[in-house]
Amino acid sequence: MVLRLLRYVGQIAFLMVETFESIRVAPLRWRLLLNQVAEIGFRSQLVVVVTGAFTGAVFTAQTYFQFHRLGMDSAVGAVVAVSLFRELGPVLTALMLSGRVGASIAAEIGTMKVTEQIEALRALGVHPIDYLIVPRVLALLISTPLLVAECIGLGIGAGYLVATEVLGVSRAYYMTNMLSFTTGRDIKMALIKGTAFAALIGFIACEEGLKTANGAAGVGRAPTQAVVIASLVILISNFFLSFFLNIFFPAGTY
Repeated sequence: MVLRLLRYVGQIAFLMVETFESIRVAPLRWRLLLNQVAEIGFRSQLVVVVTGAFTGAVFTAQTYFQFHRLGMDSAVGAVVAVSLFRELGPVLTALMLSGRVGASIAAEIGTMKVTEQIEALRALGVHPIDYLIVPRVLALLISTPLLVAECIGLGIGAGYLVATEVLGVSRAYYMTNMLSFTTGRDIKMALIKGTAFAALIGFIACEEGLKTANGAAGVGRAPTQAVVIASLVILISNFFLSFFLNIFFPAGTY
């Protein structure tokens, strides 16, 4: 099990090195990149909007129910905003993308692998990394931070409406505390996490697609493996990223 884990990490590392080397030396295929940005970013907005809005709304309600006992209603906005920026926004967006985009990438590349379309690309003098991996990874790196920002914005907006219109929290106190305790440090953490999770989703999904074998059965397993592995890696890496970012951006920095 340990050897399989180390071998898999090595395969991902080699794929990352080859991809970034290809970005550095090979001409970028802009049409493929823009198509992937539209597919990954634009068409994922509905999932992200629903996730962010209802997460912010329910988290606001649950925070209010607990803080109201202590007479700390005005602190609800600060807790919701900081939680969305630092944890809920990036993690939930990444998990939704791993299910929607990661599975799609693994299935698409896996189908090309078992039908020998990747070998056909090589026969035509087209490097599969340049044609398949680079546009998808770059599209994820471009789209995911924007989707994270959208998720957080919708979550904060929905939380504000629930707190002020439904639960009766003072608008002035809610906004004042939220703006006082939310800084540029929290925004940086959200964007860094979003970018890191995007890279993980892209490389894991592409690796699962490239190693697909055994025909239709392999194509069926590849998306499942990509979603499960990417989701677990996101949750595990989030723990270490939280510690690293809090050390790198200590309290009081902006």
